[in-house]
Amino acid sequence: MPDIGPAPLVVYTDGACQGNPGPGGWAWAIAPEGSVHGSGGEARTTNQRMEVQAVLEALRAHRHHPVGSITVVSDSTYVVNCFRDRWWVRWQQNGWKNSKKEPVANTDLWKPLIELVQQLQPGFRWVKGHSGDRMNDLVDRLAVEAAKGPFGPGPSTSSTSSTSGDPDQASLF
Repeated sequence: MPDIGPAPLVVYTDGACQGNPGPGGWAWAIAPEGSVHGSGGEARTTNQRMEVQAVLEALRAHRHHPVGSITVVSDSTYVVNCFRDRWWVRWQQNGWKNSKKEPVANTDLWKPLIELVQQLQPGFRWVKGHSGDRMNDLVDRLAVEAAKGPFGPGPSTSSTSSTSGDPDQASLF
C-alpha cells in the first residue's frame, strides 16, 4: 500500500478587539473538531494586528507540517487578500510602503508571517464571518475570550490546548 503522507491540515484563524485600539485576542483551531487550538492576546492592539497574529501563531505551531499541506481559513480579507493578491511582494519591492507610499501597518508581524508562508506555502481561503460556519464561530469565541486577558508581560500571550477525545471533557461547540 503506498504511503499517502499526512492528511492536509485546515486551520481556522480569527482576531478580535474590544475597541480599536483596545484589548485584543487572536485564536486558531484545527478543523474539523477544533480540539487542537491556540489563543492569546494583548492589552492594547488593533483588530487587524490580531488577525495577522492569529495566522502567524497558527503557522508557527505547525511549522513542521509538510510544505503545501496547510490551508488557512480566515474571515479577514486583509489577511487573505494579502496572499491571494500578493500584496506582500509589492510591499517588499517598495521598501515596505503601501500603494499610498505610506509605511505598511503591522510590518513587525507581516515579515515573520511572510517568511513562514514562503517556507510552508499554505493555501488561504476566505470565509464570511458570523455566518454560522462552526469553526469560524469557534475561533471567534476563542479570540473574544482571549481579548479579556489576563495579558502577559510581552507583546502577546499564547496558549495551545489539545483535548484527548475524552467524551467526559466539555465540547468546544
